[in-house]
This record gives sequence, structure tokens and C-alpha cells, in this order.
Amino acid sequence: MAESKRKRKHALVAGSNRKQPEGTPSKRPRTQSAWQIAAQTADDALKHGELDVDRFIRAREWEIRALQAGMRKAKKALATRAYQPLPRDMRRRTASHNVKRVPKRLRPRLQEELLKYNTPTVNSRTRKPRSSRVRLRLETTKRIQKLAVKAGSSTPADKKARAESIKAGDQIFTRKAKAKPTTESDGVLSAPPNPPAKFRKRQLHKTWLPTHIFHSKRARMTPPKDPLWRFSIPLTPSEKSYRPTHRAARMRGAIAWDMSYMSTIGLQGCAESIRATLQSLGVGSNGADQGLWDRKGQRWRQGKRTWQGWVYERESALRKPMAPVLVIWCAPRVHATKSSRAEADGEHPVKENRQDRQKLFIRVHPSAFLQLWDETLAIAKMQNPPVTVEDLRFEIGSIEVTGSEATEALLKVLNPVGPSDNEGAEADPSAAAWNALNGLTNAASLPLNACLTFSVSDPRLQLSRPIPNQDEQAQEERLLEVLAQWPPDQTQTSSAMFERNTRLAAGRQLPSQKSINRRKALAPPGTHLQLAGSDPRIPALLCASRPAKGGQGTWVLLLPWRCVLPFWYALMHCPLSSGGNVRFGGLREKRQVAFEAGEAWFPADHPGTKAGWDWEAKERQARKLEWAKRPRGKRIEWASVDLGAGQRGEIGLGWACDWERLVLGLPQAGTDTEGGELKGTTAGPPKQLPAKDPKKHAARGERTSSPPPQPLHPLPPPSLGLYNLSSSLASPILRRSPSNVPVQLREAMTSNALCSVMITLSACGSPGLCARIYRLPSKNEELRRRWLAVHASSSSRSLKKPQRLKNTCVVNSSKANTPESRRRALAASLLGLGTEKPSISSSSSSPRAADQRTGAAVPGFRNNNTATATTTTTNTTNTTISMPVRAGDPDYPHVPDECDLVGFVTTGSFSLSEGQGVGIGCLLVRKMMMMMKMKNMTPRSAQDVDGGGANGAANGGPSGSGTNGAATGGPNRGPNRDPNGGPNGAANGGTSAIASEAEWRLCIVRNAGASVGRLATWELL
Repeated sequence: MAESKRKRKHALVAGSNRKQPEGTPSKRPRTQSAWQIAAQTADDALKHGELDVDRFIRAREWEIRALQAGMRKAKKALATRAYQPLPRDMRRRTASHNVKRVPKRLRPRLQEELLKYNTPTVNSRTRKPRSSRVRLRLETTKRIQKLAVKAGSSTPADKKARAESIKAGDQIFTRKAKAKPTTESDGVLSAPPNPPAKFRKRQLHKTWLPTHIFHSKRARMTPPKDPLWRFSIPLTPSEKSYRPTHRAARMRGAIAWDMSYMSTIGLQGCAESIRATLQSLGVGSNGADQGLWDRKGQRWRQGKRTWQGWVYERESALRKPMAPVLVIWCAPRVHATKSSRAEADGEHPVKENRQDRQKLFIRVHPSAFLQLWDETLAIAKMQNPPVTVEDLRFEIGSIEVTGSEATEALLKVLNPVGPSDNEGAEADPSAAAWNALNGLTNAASLPLNACLTFSVSDPRLQLSRPIPNQDEQAQEERLLEVLAQWPPDQTQTSSAMFERNTRLAAGRQLPSQKSINRRKALAPPGTHLQLAGSDPRIPALLCASRPAKGGQGTWVLLLPWRCVLPFWYALMHCPLSSGGNVRFGGLREKRQVAFEAGEAWFPADHPGTKAGWDWEAKERQARKLEWAKRPRGKRIEWASVDLGAGQRGEIGLGWACDWERLVLGLPQAGTDTEGGELKGTTAGPPKQLPAKDPKKHAARGERTSSPPPQPLHPLPPPSLGLYNLSSSLASPILRRSPSNVPVQLREAMTSNALCSVMITLSACGSPGLCARIYRLPSKNEELRRRWLAVHASSSSRSLKKPQRLKNTCVVNSSKANTPESRRRALAASLLGLGTEKPSISSSSSSPRAADQRTGAAVPGFRNNNTATATTTTTNTTNTTISMPVRAGDPDYPHVPDECDLVGFVTTGSFSLSEGQGVGIGCLLVRKMMMMMKMKNMTPRSAQDVDGGGANGAANGGPSGSGTNGAATGGPNRGPNRDPNGGPNGAANGGTSAIASEAEWRLCIVRNAGASVGRLATWELL
């Protein structure tokens, strides 16, 4: 035994206390000489007790030199490598093996480190092929190169013989004709640009954005075999960016997106035909856009403003929406010459009609492009004269920038130039107005939907042009003057962006980076390159948008497709006044910014559209796979979710917004896969378990509800009849009784119309994706009163947050209002001290006990249903103090039944802008109207809420001041405890009361897989 123990003892590793098995090579000992400084003692300088000054000075000199040498060695022998001191955004995965992956100032140091530590490096040109496939490809490439060299090295005699043979007709050499782009591709879908040869195989089934290489190094992209909308789109930056995105978009800095995947449709024709086409698509038909074709929309039709709104299907009777669009008109031409004036007078009507045809752009999301393209093409062919429809997806790119310093960054990148060498930039009113926006911190301060158009120079000629510093007060006065007058409204010039030849010429004439570098090398130091005659004048179109609920505006920059990359690099390297650079975002950051601004993001938050339904079908499959790959012990078992009141099992699909379950109701047993569920599964309502022992069935192993269905082919929107309703149409429906709804809107009450809402939780917590939204219970009056009591307590807590007490305790009434007495009572109840035991309120199912539990509150604390904050018990010397019940407590009300399910949350999380849990979802309008019909209620405005009188609230308000109690049957009703209010009932109260606006907007939100619901309020978007 002793020998075996000795055998296990291994030799110590040099430089450490760890033991190493025998036979293994020892690690390189850590160099300690760099941290060891040599020194000499003073004994050598002393001889017979006398000090030798010369030797002492030389010894100290040697020690000082040793100290300096040690400092130099320690500096060079640091544990950090050359690539480690770089910031996170500059680090690369292959930095330790490739010198070119680090900045130039660190390359010599990294080269020394690679040689010193013998780091293996790889050269792509000399790397051996790893597979036979790569080896064959390399051999084929070499063979083709040899043939090309042999064919190119023909002698003059060979060329002469070849020319003679061609003249004699012996051999004819031909080549395939190149496809020339047509001037107008009417009704034909355009093909993506031909990528370089080395990237061609990577873009067989998708298209790269102009900034793809930039994003692929710094962001997570869509999977190569699963592109999004046939584009390779950046999803999110590689580094953590949730809070930095919030700060850049709303506080300081700026954030930019490459939005070149947005589709553009060009319309060209006479004004009347274009107007009829747009009207058929529903432009200007919405209530908020009435008068768009009158004087109200004159500036829009003149190209001075843009319009954002929804377009609708042409043949649908319900005007089903397709997608939100951005419509930009081209400003009319200004005729200055005499010939053009003569043509305008009618001397050459044919030429004038051809030259002055109206043009406009329609920008739409790529998920709805094909649907809008088919609708527009069909409508344009019916016009007389017809309208030309062009696909400009791969001719026009765009960049979106938002944040407080977005205008500053764009001012440094966009340098306006004149349309020709003889004219300067100041001749263009849009360019002059753009240069005058120095100091603007919010694009929403500009006129609504303002539009600027001018030509700019290549940003590589002068990166980050300097902005002149001015007096702050004078700058603000000038900025206010420009915003008040807005010179582009007086004379807006026609944009060259609408000219196809100009767009293509700007991309073709763009100089290469090598030529730019050559010109910079020849230029004097410290000077910028001047605009040469060969440099293109790039057309640019700037659009400012304003969010509906206020906040930071957004700049949309339209550029030719090939010109996006230089402006993107200039924008990313532009220094900001607050420090740092412009951040870039992906698809998730775009959705986050819209969520924090309180806006619905298309297409995820619009399931009533075809694009939104396709998004939901794809996302639910991804969530299902993610749930299925988890172990059984670490995933939610949907069949065992406890919904309270003896109900078990999740409603519908737990990983999806199950609109099929909401619209079609309970599925039948044995539904096939085409209906959304697998064959053989039994589906039905959540089973009612005995209230005494809800775990009895689960212990026996019985199935308490259906197993989670697995949809393979979700139902498309036409079979469900879902469609989104705008807020301008949903508001008059939900604010009136069913009998008072206008005739043209009554069809939405019976159809499956959805309205987008913003959900705000009243207390803690946050709604998650696919959370269930319930209305207040419509069949259980007791449960409804308990939820209203929770709302009363939460609204009172929002006014003044008291000290939290977990249970109810009894204290002396004479000292109940002092904080010290409450603290002593709490301590006594927790420690069990005192002769008089505190009475703890217990759970009870009686309505009287429930009212006492939820109605009492802390002294000096008011709520909507009580005039006083304390409830007196039978003992006159004691007062019961009850805190509002919290989620998870035994007395907390359970969620309503499935019949009260009205919608789902499509986007939900903790909002950094609101500071609380917020969600965006959709509600089924007819279910909300059904509750009004059952209760005979009508939401009223705030001035009609408060009521009073001897018999309760006159209008059934929640804070009725009558002596006989609130009309809504609150917990503190008068001596005549009638559920409908006072002894005679309120004038319009009880179950037939006119509900207040606050009560009407209440809802209950429960996350998928959770058993606790939380009270919230909804607001139309």
C-alpha cells in the first residue's frame, strides 16, 4: 500500500506546486528574470570600517542601471499580446495568427511575438488543400491559367494568319452578345446584380447587401441556407448591444441600419392615371388621411413631402391591409429655356407629354413586395393611358440613421455639390437648407415628412468634413429661422434620383479605392481631395420621419445601389461630438427601437396580413424546435400548466400565438395535419379537476388535457379571415355600443378583425412573447370583482407606495396611523410576542371574506373603491390592516376561462424607455364587442366617469361617492350589500352600468406556460 502511494506521487512541475505524471514533457518554466532586480550589498564599500566612496558610488550606479534594465524587461515580458489591448469592436478571431488582422501600429510588435513564440501561421496561397475536392479545383484552376497564358502569348505572325483566315471565310470567330439594360423594364421583375466571380457561388439563392462584408465580420447573419426574404441580412451585432442601442437611439449618439433590402417600386405616367392607381390601393382612403388628394396633400404631390401609410387589397370588400409604404413624388421640372416654354404652351404636346410624365417611388417591406407588385401591376394596366411599373429593388439602396447625433453624422458625410461645374451647392435650396441644419438634435423637429434632394460628392474624397463652429445662441436662432421658413417649400428642384441614367452613371463612374489612395498620395499633406471632372455627382434623397408618439425622428437616405458602401464606411468611421462613432444595428435592433417607441413592427406585430402570418408561421416552427430539443426535465410541459379553478393544460400551442384556437374555437378530435394538428390527438377544453384535490388525477397518471399539438402546415389568413384594422377604424368601433357603430364598420364586428394594442402592466412583471391576453371575466361576477379590487390596489400603490406587509395583522386603533406602531405590530406578529395574538386573515371562498381581504388597505391610503383605508373588526380596540394581495399569493385571483381569451402578445419585454413591462399585441375586435353586448356597456370619456348620489355612482364610476356604495359593487359597499350597488341600484350601474374608460381598458396578461395572470391596460396603436 505504501509503495502504491509512493508511485502516485509525481514530480513537481517546474515553477508550480502541481504534480505532473512521469513521462510527460514538462511545461516551459515561467521567466522570472524580468521581475528580479539585481542588487549589491554595502559590504564591499567598507574596508576596516571606512567607507570607500568611489566603490560605493559605482555600486549604486550599477544598481540604478539594473533597475532600469529590469523595468525595460518587465515591460516587454508582459503577459498581454499585441491584439489584447484592442477594444472589443476591433478584435478579430484570427488576430493571433494573421498580422494583417490588427492595426498597422501593432503589426511590428505582433510579428516579433509570432517569431518569438513560434506561432504557426497560415498563408492562403501556400496552404495545402484539405480535401480532394479542393485539390481538384486548384488543379483545374492552374490548368485554365496555363491555357490562358498560352492563348494570350500569340506571336504577331499568328495574329496575322488568323486575320487572313477570317477574311478568307475559313473560320468565323463570334462571341455572345452582352445583355444591354433596357431603359424601361415595364412589368418585369429585375434580377440582382451580378456578383464577382469569387462570391458568385455564395449568392445562388440569396443576394448580399452592399455592406455584407462589413456586417459579416461584426454581426450575426442569417444562416446561409435559410436567408430572409432572399437576402442575407444582419440579425444583431456580435457584441452585447441591447442597452447601447437604447442609449444611442434615445439618449446620446446615433445608430444606423443598412436598409437596402427594402423594395422600391417605380411608377411613371400621367398624373390622373397615377392618382387612380394609388387610390385603388387605398392611399388617402384612411380616416387620418382624408384630403390627401385635395389641398392638404398639395406639397406631397409636388415632391416636398413624403407620405407614410397603409395600402390595401383592391378586390377585398373589407379593405384588408397589405403593408405600410413610403410614397415619394418627384418634383416637377422647372422650364427655363424658351424651347421648353414653347413646349409647355402646347406646340409640341407629344414631346412634352413624354418628358413631363409624373414619377414616384413606393418603398415597401420585402416580405410584402410580391403581393403589392401584383396588385399594382394589375391596376396600372387598367388605366388609360397605362402607368409604367418598374422594379427598382437592386437600383436603389437606403440607410436609416436615428439618434440625437444622427444629423451631425450625416452632415459630416454628405457634402452637397452643384449639378454642374459652373453651379455651386448654394444654388440648390435643398442643399442650402441641409447645410443650415447644424445643431439639430432631433429629426422630428423638421416639418412633418420633410424631404430634401440634392447631389453629393464621393465621401472618400473628404472623410468627415469639418463643421464650422458658431456661437451657440446665433446657431439656435438661425436654426429656428430655417425650421420656421423651410426654404425647400418655396422652390423644390427635381431630384436626379428619379432618372435611371443618372443612377447607373453614378455607380459606374465611382472611382476605385486604389485610385483614391493614389490621388491622396500625390496631394499635399493635410489637404483634402477636390472634386475632379471624372468624379460622379451622386444623387441623394433625404426623408425625415416622425414617430407617432413622439421621440427621436429618423433619417432615411436613398442612394444608388452601388454607392451605398462608401457612404456606409464613412458613416461608421465618423467621429461624434459626444465621443465614439455611429453604431450599427441589425434586424433585432430595428425591432427593439420600434418596441421602445411604442410602435408595432412590421411584419411580426401584424398577423392579420399575409407577410405577418408568414413570419408567425416561421417563428413558431423555430420556437417549437427549440422547445423540442430541450430535455424533458428542462422544458415546459404544456399539459401540466395549472390555470387555477381546477383547470390544467395550456390553451392552444404554447410556443405560438394560436390564432386558430382563438378564431375557430376548440378543435375536434382527430384533426388532420392540414387543419393545424396531428391525426389521433384529442383536443378539447381544459379539464375541470375536483377543487378539493387537484393533484389526484395527475398522481394516477391520467391525461388531464390534450397533448401539445404539433402543427405542420398552419392555416393561411384567408381560411381564418384575419385582417388588421387601423386605429382610426378600430377606435370608433370600440368606443361605441354595438347599435351605434356606423354601417360601413359593422362588418368588422362580425368578421375576424384584429386591432394592434400596446399592453402596459399595472404592477411588476413583463409580458413575454406569445403571452395570452384575457378580458375581464364576463361570466364570473365574483372573479370580476376580485380583479377590479386588484386594479384598485395597484392604482393606489402607484400614487403612494406603502411599506410592504406580507399578511394582515391587528394593531391598536389609537396608534394605527403612526409608522412606529405599524413596525412594532409587524415585529410582534413575526416573533409571536404579546398576550394578544394578532389575527391573521385566512383564505375563504365567501364573497364577504373576499371583500374584506381585498378591500382593506394601509391607513391613510386611498383607492378607487374605498373612502377610508381601514376596516373595523368586532373588537373596538383593534383595527385590521390588510395589504393588497400580490401575484402568487393564495388569495390572488386566477385567470379567466378560455371564453374570455381575446388576443396574444406578439412582442413583449421590459421596456427601458418606459421603465416597466410593456407588450405589443393584437386583440380580436368581435370578442371585445361581444363583452359589450353581454354587459350592455359603453366606454365613456373621463369626464363621464365620476358620479355621485345617495344611491351610488350616477354613471357607475369606480369612485362613486354615494352613501350606499360604489355602483360597480366594490369591496366597500354600503350597508345594503347588493352586487349592483346601492339599495335601489345605481341609476345606470351594476351589470347594466356604463363602464368607465379605465375599466374598459383593463385586461389580464398571462405568459405562455405560466399559471399567474397580471393586470394590465391596453391602448390602441
